[in-house]
Amino acid sequence: MNRPRVTPGPVLALGAAWFATRALMLWLLAHNGASLLGGGAVAREVWRLYAHWYGVLSHGAFPARDATWQYPPGAGAVLLAPGLVPGLTYFQAFVLLTLAADALVAVALVRAGTRPGRSLLGAAVWTGGLPLLLHLPLARYDVQVTAFAVLSLLASARFPRAGGALAALGALVKVWPALVLLGTPPGRATRTAWAWAVAVGGASLALLAVSFSDPFAFLREQGGRGVQIESLGGTALNLARHAGWSGRSRYQYGAIELVGPHVTAVAAASLALTTAAFGLLVVWRVRARRWSEATPYDAALSAVLLFTVTSRVISPQYLIWLLGLAAVCLTSRRTSQRPVAALVLAAAALSSAAFPVFYREVVDGTWAGCLLTAARNGLLAAAAVLSVVRLWRSARPRAGEAAPAAGTRPGRHPDRTLAAP
Repeated sequence: MNRPRVTPGPVLALGAAWFATRALMLWLLAHNGASLLGGGAVAREVWRLYAHWYGVLSHGAFPARDATWQYPPGAGAVLLAPGLVPGLTYFQAFVLLTLAADALVAVALVRAGTRPGRSLLGAAVWTGGLPLLLHLPLARYDVQVTAFAVLSLLASARFPRAGGALAALGALVKVWPALVLLGTPPGRATRTAWAWAVAVGGASLALLAVSFSDPFAFLREQGGRGVQIESLGGTALNLARHAGWSGRSRYQYGAIELVGPHVTAVAAASLALTTAAFGLLVVWRVRARRWSEATPYDAALSAVLLFTVTSRVISPQYLIWLLGLAAVCLTSRRTSQRPVAALVLAAAALSSAAFPVFYREVVDGTWAGCLLTAARNGLLAAAAVLSVVRLWRSARPRAGEAAPAAGTRPGRHPDRTLAAP
């Protein structure tokens, strides 16, 4: 059968939109000092914090005894990369590499969307959704991390070895990309992807451990983190200020956190909810009976949404992860996550209002700041619940449909389903 010709018009329109929106994001970054754009706070993370870490890493050590260093060893490689770009300052090179990763994600989504039976909606969501976060994506390395996750998901169906390797490399930079392997189809695909993830992840971790001193220093600082002001728990405590709670906000561990009575209990509750979320995902994996081409994508978005909303920290750059995973879901016409993607887009728009535009209101705990973060987090919580419900329903056999025989491979069954192991 001849492959249908791809109409170039939508692809060219997406390309033009990408260049236009990224030019706007660069303009916003150039005017980063404006009060409505954060008064310089967005770009400061790169030229002050990342550049400082680069100086430590370039001497063969991870930033031990630095309360702001809370990232796995692979983050060091990403932060060292701008030093390889000649003729530019660290800040300029970092932004250039971030744009390159952004473009790579867009191209991968376009390629996936132009395959037979697929959709360019995912590429459109990434192209138009990322600018909802204003210039923030260009000044954080979460675009690079998201690129690992997106490429892993898109590669896994045809090349499970590459999918597993990319997920492992992403997990070494920030842990969450390991979750994209949750929905790999049962059988050989899962065994191959997970085996390669373990092998590549282990080898890369060993290489970093022998190349740099203090590779696991981040664990101590990560374990000491409290409740960030923008998390679900932080929003509840911030609202409690108006009911007489005596706590306050403080800059620590590289973020604005809340300190005072009951903060420890709220942090413990967040960790308990994260554990419960992991248990729920394991139960889904065991009980799932139907797999489609979209199931790995949908499962990845559900998993990361659950871990995001139950986290002690919901930094605005977390929305970059969710936008990338939602975009992958929408490359498939069989995804169950379309309404979830709409909620993520709305949350991204509100997130940029909370930071950087009205961040002072959030930190001060005013009614406006509290309601803004409550609305953003409410959308994320609703997206997480809806995502899991729709994922769970999509994995159940239809009425009157028997579960396919174990080991059935995608593409061999009329409904492209698989039995769970």
